[in-house]
Amino acid sequence: MRGLGKTRRTRRTGLTRSLLTVGVCTAALAAALTAPAQAHGPGDGHGDGHDLGAGPVGGKALHWELKDSGTDARFRGLSAVSRRTAWLAGSKGTVLRTTDGGANWRNVSPPGATDLEFRDVEAFDGRRAVVLAIGEGEASRVLRTEDGGATWTESFRNTDAKAFYDCMTFFDRRHGLAMSDPVDGKFRILSTGDGGRTWKVLPSDGMPAAQEGEAGFAASGQCLVSSGPRDVWMATGGAARARVLHSADRGLNWTAADTPIPAGDPARGVFALAFRDRTHGIAVGGDYRADQASPRAAAVSGDGGRGWATATTPPPAYRSGVTWLPYSRTSALAVGPTGTDLTTNGGRTWRSLDTGSYDTVDCTPDLACWASGEKGRVARLEH
Repeated sequence: MRGLGKTRRTRRTGLTRSLLTVGVCTAALAAALTAPAQAHGPGDGHGDGHDLGAGPVGGKALHWELKDSGTDARFRGLSAVSRRTAWLAGSKGTVLRTTDGGANWRNVSPPGATDLEFRDVEAFDGRRAVVLAIGEGEASRVLRTEDGGATWTESFRNTDAKAFYDCMTFFDRRHGLAMSDPVDGKFRILSTGDGGRTWKVLPSDGMPAAQEGEAGFAASGQCLVSSGPRDVWMATGGAARARVLHSADRGLNWTAADTPIPAGDPARGVFALAFRDRTHGIAVGGDYRADQASPRAAAVSGDGGRGWATATTPPPAYRSGVTWLPYSRTSALAVGPTGTDLTTNGGRTWRSLDTGSYDTVDCTPDLACWASGEKGRVARLEH
């Protein structure tokens, strides 16, 4: 916005052990997150590695552990691959990658990209990733790498002065979409079927008309999200009503639903979405201005985004990023400039866990959660 030769018995045994390991780890993580918070000592309140909960996991409390990124760039783009591997994309054309759990970050920024504003990154592993730069006209670009950022190829450059791309999502390693603010009265969708090597603009026939002033927020790389092979959702704001648009055919046809998240101003709306499957979703947002309240900063859907209900106890302020905890049907994290919040009942109620500033958050199949934000901030959930 302008503003994922052995015998059959052996294989089964290995699978059973893997599932048991995941189950134990998930239970431990859930126990840590839902335990009562410990009292904070002097210096707490800044998100610098203090407790998220007093969970008895290995005798230590769960907390965000800050990692030294070595830069002051603002990272609104985050793609967590695993506990050891994550990618960051941010201001001043900065792209960082870690393969050792954040102990070291390699600057793999594309050459000559210092004037670009990266707001989203989608990584498939430690070597392959796609980044999105936002802005009017040719400032909106997509670049990709297949060698861990050693080299980059520009695969899309916007040539329409009326388009402004905000974020992107991938259904799998080949199929993905990117969204632009409305062009000629409708949101524009860009599609790839080869992992981001080539892109094409999809027809707008199946896209509902945009409201006056409606757009997406390029705040966390989560205004366009997918679940499964074909379902995708888009978050909007800036207009009379904050909406969520849904497509069940990879962006060809869309339906729109109103949400109860604050709207009616260019600074208000839905900023981020997370769907744990094609039915259950969470929306977060509010008013990004620090001096404005966001009394209804989260909403939930149990019907694939057709209907939305206000959280009974929402986060206390604007939130720009949200993610479900891995393998959980009820727990999710939301982040924003004033803190991190947790829900353990599918988004109906939230409680504050941390007051550190983060723009976006992402979790991985091996039970790692990462967050990033302003002034080079990046952290991993630890216990």
